[in-house]
Amino acid sequence: MKVEVVTLFPEMIRQAMEFGVTGRAVKRGLLSVGTEDPRTHTSDVHRTVDDRPYGGGPGMVMKPEPLSAAIAAARERVPAGSRRIYLSAQGRRFDQAYAEALKSEPGVVLVAGRYEGIDERVIATSIDEELSVGDYVLSGGELPALIVIDAVARLMDGALNDPRSSAEESFAAGLLDWPHYTRPVEFAGLTVPEVLQGGDHERIRRWRLREALGRTWRRRPDLFLQRAAGTAEEIELLNEYLQERQKQ
Repeated sequence: MKVEVVTLFPEMIRQAMEFGVTGRAVKRGLLSVGTEDPRTHTSDVHRTVDDRPYGGGPGMVMKPEPLSAAIAAARERVPAGSRRIYLSAQGRRFDQAYAEALKSEPGVVLVAGRYEGIDERVIATSIDEELSVGDYVLSGGELPALIVIDAVARLMDGALNDPRSSAEESFAAGLLDWPHYTRPVEFAGLTVPEVLQGGDHERIRRWRLREALGRTWRRRPDLFLQRAAGTAEEIELLNEYLQERQKQ
């Protein structure tokens, strides 16, 4: 997959590509990430990329000429038909399903804004979709761009040392993850659940599913509303979880 990030701070993107799962995906040739700086498309001595907003108000707005030129240059380096996505608080919410869909695309241009935002005419002429990573305000789109890249990279075949990791983590089945434990058996007066210390894989599977269902029910009930009706086993395990909680 070929990703191009349009950003005023290309080093933020480049340095992040050296670490973790994303860095591994790049080194293994599964992912290629480039950058395009709008400042290289300016014509004045100060390399101006922002100006005061029409109508007044605080802050500055990214100018349309250098930004649209940068987006066009970035798009030339990705496969034809690749989407141009602006990281924006006004966009649709980024989630695991979106990451799964984006993984299968050959390329994408991610546009990281700064200041109060970008000129609306750039959105009208050079953006295919706006995407939000959450209902909060950040200083720029670089961190959201890295979030999108990381979420997609870990889904690529060969990016993770164990392919089961991406299939068994939070949101993969519309549920939060189950609790995880490692050695020692006892820590701070708390003990690893007995079921995980044995070798009964079916018991472990059912325990993990039950805990994932219960944790999602308690912490993210909105996810239950988005899921299809549970299987008979899921209903049984959730009822078992809730009954145990009532006894505590």
